[in-house]
Order: sequence, then C-alpha cells, then structure tokens
Amino acid sequence: MRQLMFSDVGTYVWRETADPEITAPEQAIVRPLLVACCDLDVAVAEGRLPLPPGHAVGHEGIGEVVAVGDAVRGVVPGDRVVIPFQISCGQCRECRRGVTGSCAALPLMAMYGMAPLAGLDGGGFMADLVHVPYADAMLVPVPRGVDLVGVASLSDNIVDAWRAVGPYQSEIDALDEADRRVLVAGRQSIGLYAVGLAAALGYAVDYVDTDPQRMAAAEKLGATVHDTPKPDKALGPYPITVHTSADPAVLAATLRVTWPDGVCTDTGIYYQGTVEMPLLPMYTRGVRFVTGRVNARAVIPDVVELLEAGCDLAPAVDRVVPWDAAPDVWPAMTGKTVFTR
Repeated sequence: MRQLMFSDVGTYVWRETADPEITAPEQAIVRPLLVACCDLDVAVAEGRLPLPPGHAVGHEGIGEVVAVGDAVRGVVPGDRVVIPFQISCGQCRECRRGVTGSCAALPLMAMYGMAPLAGLDGGGFMADLVHVPYADAMLVPVPRGVDLVGVASLSDNIVDAWRAVGPYQSEIDALDEADRRVLVAGRQSIGLYAVGLAAALGYAVDYVDTDPQRMAAAEKLGATVHDTPKPDKALGPYPITVHTSADPAVLAATLRVTWPDGVCTDTGIYYQGTVEMPLLPMYTRGVRFVTGRVNARAVIPDVVELLEAGCDLAPAVDRVVPWDAAPDVWPAMTGKTVFTR
C-alpha cells in the first residue's frame, strides 16, 4: 500500500509499504476516506515543532471498515467510523476510568501519525489502509447525515476543544443566563472548534485573535470576535476561559480574565519547556488551571451527541484538497486542511 511520509524538512513523499493484516480476532482494517491535519501537523510543517523526519503522517480522520477479526461485534465492513488518534484497549484500569490516552496495556503515548512522540507508533492515516488493534474499543460510527469534512478532526482536535468546555456544562448551566460566557484565546483550529462547541451548548462566546481568516471563521461558528492579540480586563471576567495560543503572555492575560473560582483550560504545547505562572494570584482567586492530553476515545461520544443535535463545525476548515495533492499541500499548510478521496 501507499502512505505519506515526512521525508525531510519541507518534503513529504508517498512510500510503498506492506498492507496491514488482521492477526488477532479483536482487530480491524480501515481505509481512510478523509484525513485532516492536526494543529501539531501544521507546527511540524512550519518548523515550530522540529520533529525528526522519517515517519508516516496523519492522525485525524474518517474511514471505512474493510475487514474485521472474528471477535469484533461493534462494526462491520462498510461502516464509516472515526479512528481515535490514541490507541487504547478498552479493558484496562485506565481505559475503564476514561483515561484512554494512557492505556495501561500499551506504552504511554501509543498513537498514530507522530512516531517521534509515540510510545508505540500505529502508522499514519495518510495511507491506503490503517490497522486498528482494538476495533470494538476504539472505532466510533460516524453519525448519519453529518458533514464528513466538518468532523474529519473528530479523532483529536475537535475532542481536544471539547475538553475545554464540555466538562463544565453543569457548572455553567447553574449560573444566571447573563453569566454563561466563554472566552477563547484562539490560534489554529482548536480555538475555533471550542467556539463552535461552546456556541452549540448555548453559551455566549468571545473570541480573541488577530488573524482575519480565523476571526471570520469564529464569527460563523457563533462568536463575538475581538481583533486583539490577547484578552484584556475590559472583556472579563469569564467563568470559563480557553487558551490555545501557546504564548505565555496570552496565557497570563487569559488567566487574568478568568473569574474567581473559574476554570482556564490550556490546550497549547509549550516547546520552550518552562513557563512562569502567577500562582499566588491564581491561589488567591481560586482560579483552576487545566492542561494535559485529551482522552480522545472517551470524549468522542459526547461530541457525537452534539453533532447529531445539529452542531456544524465546518467553518473551522480552512481548505479541502484532493488526496493525491498531499505531498505538495502538506508542507505548506497553515490552517485546518482536509484531504479527501
């Protein structure tokens, strides 16, 4: 089969490799139909995340099941499914308690498409076929009637955005209606998806950014847009803030507009390693700060429920391109790109 490889800085190529095979009864083979670039894929392509080359790429996508092992009961050939980017068994203690991103049956960070960061590399989604070791535990059928382009990032970035808002629904819903407000300090797609999900839950959303294209998308997704590099106190305070820029200065500003005993969720990755935090003011005001990897498989059903209710996340997609154009387009991506065949 053919798969897309990160060959060298700025160079992505198709490479022939052996077809995956079913070797255990709980496994499946899936043919990717749409693959979206993750925000991390863009960072690698732009050189902001300097990963070594030589690995298969793609870890967000929708596929069609082509073969299943004898023990698989949840899907059949022909089903269209979401493949979570993290590999999980569904049976261990961690999977049972919902932390599917840290499955105890596998090395930590077992995942697709980012081999240099993975404890176990599952290969890339930009391929003719993908091997799924735990089909019933991992694969989620795509809701009927949903725009596949709009949900192509459901493997990772969409659910990463959900964890910034979704877990706090009961907390926000208990507030007076005028206080049900969310601030998103946006960069790339996760901030846009957070806007769409928060708006679909019925909250007023303020979006802060300086990129005209992202601001236009945020407005389509339901936000009031503010053309400024970081939030200021005139906008706040908010019970829920979402910081996605990975810029420490923007993080500090976002924390300042999080109200006492509010929650600031940070989805960014800080490549510099060390970031100063205003811990004393946060302690004094009771601000909760949440970071860490999303548990994608555990969260996908919550997002699917919202999608089935009519949530449309398609405006977050920057570009849709043919599958075969991937070697030329992948190294030049700047926003959410979806490859289709």
